[in-house]
Amino acid sequence: MRTIPFRTAAPVLSVSVLAALLLSGCGQAGGLVGAGPTATASGPVHLWPTRQPATVPPADPGGAPPEYVKGIPPVHHQDVHEVEPLALVQAEVRTHPDAYSGTDGMPGETAAAILACGKEGQDPAKCPVLTPYYRDLTGNGREELIVGVELPDRMMSVRVYTADPDGRLNRIMATTQTVVAVELAGQDVILRAPSGNNGYELITAWSWDGKQRTMLPTREQIVRVPAGSRPTPGTSEAPGTSDAPGTSEAPGTPGTSGASGTPGTPGTPGAS
Repeated sequence: MRTIPFRTAAPVLSVSVLAALLLSGCGQAGGLVGAGPTATASGPVHLWPTRQPATVPPADPGGAPPEYVKGIPPVHHQDVHEVEPLALVQAEVRTHPDAYSGTDGMPGETAAAILACGKEGQDPAKCPVLTPYYRDLTGNGREELIVGVELPDRMMSVRVYTADPDGRLNRIMATTQTVVAVELAGQDVILRAPSGNNGYELITAWSWDGKQRTMLPTREQIVRVPAGSRPTPGTSEAPGTSDAPGTSEAPGTPGTSGASGTPGTPGTPGAS
């Protein structure tokens, strides 16, 4: 009869012993290193929870409602490059000749200067309509047209146009502000404006809202501006980059509407 040798069971280590062994290995080359005590996670604390809250009215979209531009023929294949930007703004001025406030409002002298742009004998540098930019802001794979109009007292009207499936030009953004700078970031139009506090700017991001079918101010932020951080005019990137506007030519300087991301320049009124 064979005798089977008796084998003892492997010792079971307690949690405390195992932890001690792990800690004893800390500090060795390639071993575990303690990161110190972990802060206790805490969620937001609701102050005065029994207080009766105020009634919150339905949110106001805040942006300008979409508006079809009258007096401009439809474009082909939803291509806004077919439209002369100056003719587009002039058509809006003619449609709203007495608008001095709101999304279409502008001073009478600015409206007159816009209507005079492109005429013989007029100085192109005095045209308030700035060099346009193109960017897909709606995410449909087609570019929108971004136009800026200079107004008195460093104010600016920023407008965005798209084309619907029928080729009609539709204005999906219109705002007038005292603007420090206008930028493009992804599919957002970023407006930088004085905040009212010295050394700070108010940054507003306008984004496409598929439900409202318009551009809305979706994010606002007040940021500190370090001294010397604001670039001197004429020192930013040259036009032609698709990420952000660079150094533009003088407003109204004759040019040719460019390809994707390249600003064209207002010229003779009339659609292409």
